Amino acid sequence: MDLPSSAPGPSWVGALLLLGPQILALWPAAAVEVHTSREEEALNGTNIRLKCTFSTFSPIGPRLTVTWNFRPEEKGSDESVFFYQGQPYLLTGRFKDRVTWDGNIHKNDASIVIWNLKPTDNGTFTCQVMNPPDVSGTIGEIRLSVVQSVRFSEIHYLAVAIGSACALMIILVIVVVVCRHYRRKRQEKSTEMVETELPEKEKLKKSLLNGTHSEGTSEEDG
Repeated sequence: MDLPSSAPGPSWVGALLLLGPQILALWPAAAVEVHTSREEEALNGTNIRLKCTFSTFSPIGPRLTVTWNFRPEEKGSDESVFFYQGQPYLLTGRFKDRVTWDGNIHKNDASIVIWNLKPTDNGTFTCQVMNPPDVSGTIGEIRLSVVQSVRFSEIHYLAVAIGSACALMIILVIVVVVCRHYRRKRQEKSTEMVETELPEKEKLKKSLLNGTHSEGTSEEDG
């Protein structure tokens, strides 16, 4: 006797093919996200740390690379500034002997330091991190302005105002303390003078009384 055959159901392969796109859509994209400060301002002749941090889904390994480039403010092609893969590699160009590695890839830090800034360093620095298989992602940019003197921002003015107010309060407190001190000294001196004058007045009074009594006695004897 033939057994009734059950309706064919989808196999696990078919289910995987069906759910595959949905699973891939939920899986995080393999990309490196780079974060920078966007804009920096520094004084001519000083040094500056260009901060660049990153996040990656893949474990950090020896294939991770950090590439810094520079695009001058005046029209010009991009220039290589710095390269890192396992160790820093100094490149030729305008930043030769003026750039040092100041990052730590195990702390997701890819920062560098530019020494002895010059007006020709005005421009945009880019920081790119690749950590295979994470090879795509964002590129961080920092627009650097090298100035002859530091311009005061609203924060600087606020700091000056707060500092001035604090200094004024301190001066007022000192003035009040000094005035109270001198007033106390003056009161103590006045008290001492009164205490000194009272015995002298008593002595003078007694001497006058004694003198009057002596004169009365002499008249009676006469």
